[in-house]
Amino acid sequence: MQIALKTEYGAEDVDVVRRGLIAANRELSGRGAGYHPFVLHLVDPESGTPVGGAVGYGAFDWVYVELLYVPAELRGQGHGTRLMQAVEDFARARNLVGIRLDTFDFQARPFYEKLGFTVFGTIEDHPRGGGRRYFMSKRLADAGSSAPENIDGA
Repeated sequence: MQIALKTEYGAEDVDVVRRGLIAANRELSGRGAGYHPFVLHLVDPESGTPVGGAVGYGAFDWVYVELLYVPAELRGQGHGTRLMQAVEDFARARNLVGIRLDTFDFQARPFYEKLGFTVFGTIEDHPRGGGRRYFMSKRLADAGSSAPENIDGA
């Protein structure tokens, strides 16, 4: 087998890896992951254009927030909090038990802590030069204990 690097790719390139991992996880864990991808856009009300938002997925009872972005000129107005509340609503609607994410020391750790997230891991000197990367989680207090519905066969 050869390894082929693609720095520009489409959804079909990701899906071949995702489908394989979903099948392997189902076999190894004895259950589906309950894979639930999402995008939440922060939309400019005048133009209707997305200007920021959140991207992630739910799997194995937890949501992972891969990306969260609010433009600098819109920060401090509650948009990030509303986006994270929408992520929490997404998780609760699917009976998921928590949310996890990561952030750098120059990004939003205090913001997430105000929302109830705690640090469960740190990578020192990332990025190089003395930075830190924090891995954070928040367990949803009233989340149920039953397995999520598998919407995609995952």
